Amino acid sequence: MFFIRIVRQFERVAVFRLGRFMGMKGPGLVILIPFIDRASKVDLREEVIDIPRQTNITRDNAPIGIDFLVYMRVMEETAQRSVLEVMNYHMAVIGIATTTLRAVIGDIPLDDVLSKREQINTVLRVKLDEVTERWGIKVTGVEIREIEPPREIQEAMNRQMAAERNRRAVITEAEGQKQANVTVAEGQKQAAILQAEGSRQAAILNAEGDRQAAILRAEGFSSALDKIFAVAKTIDANTLSLQYFQTLKDLGASPSTKFIFPMEFTGLLKPFVDMAAKRDNSST
Repeated sequence: MFFIRIVRQFERVAVFRLGRFMGMKGPGLVILIPFIDRASKVDLREEVIDIPRQTNITRDNAPIGIDFLVYMRVMEETAQRSVLEVMNYHMAVIGIATTTLRAVIGDIPLDDVLSKREQINTVLRVKLDEVTERWGIKVTGVEIREIEPPREIQEAMNRQMAAERNRRAVITEAEGQKQANVTVAEGQKQAAILQAEGSRQAAILNAEGDRQAAILRAEGFSSALDKIFAVAKTIDANTLSLQYFQTLKDLGASPSTKFIFPMEFTGLLKPFVDMAAKRDNSST
């Protein structure tokens, strides 16, 4: 009479016949001889072991509480080791994880323990995997779940974080003020540039207007001189003399008591004297 055992896909069984290891069986149907064969089941799935919280001493002698998780699995090709090399591999992993954590934390100062969690996870995984490999177990990951420093250290950390937040707030405010000042200064510079450009353009336009006006005035004065010169060429000496006498008449009508006659006055009178003399000679 035989005993049939069904082994699932993620399981293997170590078969012992009269105490001698006969090999790993499964998955599927495994036939066992009653009272002669004995089977020990091994689960190949990844397992999570919760390592209880424990107090560890850092390199700078600060007590700190840590609990973490260990992810592991029994490797199929070396599954017999988890049966033949260790009595209870779960308890063995918990024990070695506890001692390894103490050794790792003892070499790290408190500040690094709080800030380098990923690095600690990696170191723990590598060290645990080196030990559990002889049991046919692969440690796939280690995750520190919680780190609890002493109360006085936590209070100091809270004060430090508050001071850091205040410092960042001051820096942010100062940076914002600086940006605002830069923006205002840039705006003022652009306004000054535009104002100077406008003044320059206005000065250019004013100068251009003055130049055009001066040109027009000069052209008008030149045209007037040309007309005066053209008219003056048609005036004879007698006309000029009469105009001169009219000017003297206007001077005589003024309330002045002194009169100054130019040297050319006698020369201007000569034509009239000669004309009078001719008239007298003709009458005689």
